[in-house]
Amino acid sequence: MGDGAHGRVRGKVAFVTGAARGQGRSHAVRLAEEGADIIAVDLCCDIDTIGYSMAAPEDLDETARLVEKTGQAVVAARADVRDAAQLRDALETGLAEFDGLDIVVAQAGVAGMKGEPPLQAWCDVINTNLIGTINAIQVALPHLRTGASIIATGSTAALMDTGKKDVPGNDPGGMAYVHSKRAIAHYVHDLATELAPLGIRANVVHPTNTNTPMLQSEPMYRSFRPDLEHPTRADAEPVFGVQQAMRIPYVEPEDISNAVLWLASDEARYVTGMQLRVDAGGYLKWYDYQN
Repeated sequence: MGDGAHGRVRGKVAFVTGAARGQGRSHAVRLAEEGADIIAVDLCCDIDTIGYSMAAPEDLDETARLVEKTGQAVVAARADVRDAAQLRDALETGLAEFDGLDIVVAQAGVAGMKGEPPLQAWCDVINTNLIGTINAIQVALPHLRTGASIIATGSTAALMDTGKKDVPGNDPGGMAYVHSKRAIAHYVHDLATELAPLGIRANVVHPTNTNTPMLQSEPMYRSFRPDLEHPTRADAEPVFGVQQAMRIPYVEPEDISNAVLWLASDEARYVTGMQLRVDAGGYLKWYDYQN
């Protein structure tokens, strides 16, 4: 727990998407604990092609309550990251309360494995994960102060050769997840290059399995246990460990939040263009050393 009055991001303002639950809530609260005021946005309704429930409005209310409990200010708004105009309105509502913007955490994302209809699942995942991340960053760009930090959420899975091309067209929604996260990595790399002379940083955090409602969902259980028609958490959890080299099934949202906090803080003031894996060694199982 940090002390907001003397915190690592004291006096900064953070814009966090996907903030109603899971990693997004964890990031918002962690940044607030360390002194940041928060602009928190989330869709707060379901997407038809996604096989698990999205956050509800009361989840976003709970995030706001948890931020306020730290003593920091928060503006929470419902907005669809797929719609740049909605995001811009939400951000500007927050900026009317705060003086400038220092941190962008583009966290909102969905997993569309076996989504129906398949091509709509592809579109919804690409529009949320990739276009939504770009929208969040680009509506923020005009407001970023010198020293600002942009953090996008990738995925360790996107860094691995996990695309099953033996059955083309078998799972467009699942492939869209991998593609979207790979494309985010490339986008942020090139954006970081252009922002560096302005003193603004941009990095990607790549989590492995993270203990959130996305992971703890039937579509994800089926992806780990395709041999079962209706796998449960108890069926899937022993298999979750295949993603990591360390002997754990998943990391906690707080493990990712600590990386986000570091990248947002002045401790990382010269760290930009980084692909930071928080993956319990998962990447190491796939690749030899690369410089």
